Amino acid sequence: MVSINHVAEIAGVSNATVSRCINDPLKVSKRTRAKVQSAIADTGYTANTLARSFRRGKTNMIMVVIPSVGDPFFTLVMEGIRAAAKRCGYTIMINETQLSDLNADEIGAMMVSRQADGIILLASLSPFGNAMLSGTSNRPIPIVIGCETVSSDLASLPSVHIDNVGAAKEATEYLISQGHRNVSFISGPESSLLTKDREYGYLKGMLASKTTSEYVQIEDGGMSIHGSAKATRKLLSQRPRPTAIFCANDEMAMGAIHEIKNQGLSVPGDISVIGFDDIRYAEITDPPLTTIYQPAEEIGERVFYRVLRSIEDAGADDDMAEIVPHKLIIRKSVKKFEL
Repeated sequence: MVSINHVAEIAGVSNATVSRCINDPLKVSKRTRAKVQSAIADTGYTANTLARSFRRGKTNMIMVVIPSVGDPFFTLVMEGIRAAAKRCGYTIMINETQLSDLNADEIGAMMVSRQADGIILLASLSPFGNAMLSGTSNRPIPIVIGCETVSSDLASLPSVHIDNVGAAKEATEYLISQGHRNVSFISGPESSLLTKDREYGYLKGMLASKTTSEYVQIEDGGMSIHGSAKATRKLLSQRPRPTAIFCANDEMAMGAIHEIKNQGLSVPGDISVIGFDDIRYAEITDPPLTTIYQPAEEIGERVFYRVLRSIEDAGADDDMAEIVPHKLIIRKSVKKFEL
């Protein structure tokens, strides 16, 4: 049987380093991690997590609560979570928040019965927060929030996310730096803290100057292509119409581009468009989309290891927000505006 000793010998590292690569890889250099992962693949080694779980009375199951399994951004986050879970011998169970309110009760009941060792919450949406906290009041189960800030009912929980407000402000300021003053924002539902943070960042950017503050306009695109197309239709009917549209995610940016073209206008010739997330389709849209990049897979990995640390050490001081860097990706969907 392949042991951790074999992996360590092949990788040229200590047993402790192999263990760290499996249980907390973000604390190991990429070069060392690559060597260990290569040795694991070559030997077929798997940590004996099943036996360990029996000893500790655990299920080795992590539940992930996700807004939409079809969302391309959250698909990338899930890839990071699954990769980390596989390395550590954990199974992922997905629960979609677009179901009924009863689903929140089911989540709480599942936690009370210990069907999951921990929760990764990719949307701090009510009523899920209250249901989860009430479900864990007697038997605490680690919960970590990924991708967005924490709602008031979940204020005590750790989180991993980018600075959504700062990133949206940066995107807005970029449009302004390109000569745009009449910049509109396509947001999401009131229940989404993530889009509300981005909306706030847009407002901070626009309200910083008298030359842009008079043009503030926000429409709800429902976080979907079709909803964004409808919102864009409304924006294009305004006079003066916006010279640039900032969308709270890339899918809505694609919906905006489609509607702009549908009305016989061009992007960025007539109207510039900027998105958020940098999903895989962003660089192959027509035109390639200028957007805010956030490292979705890395966020997925980090949020998994945060919940794993809490599972392994219930007393871990892990209640702080972990802010992951973002980046403005400039492509071809924004043009300098000239009168």
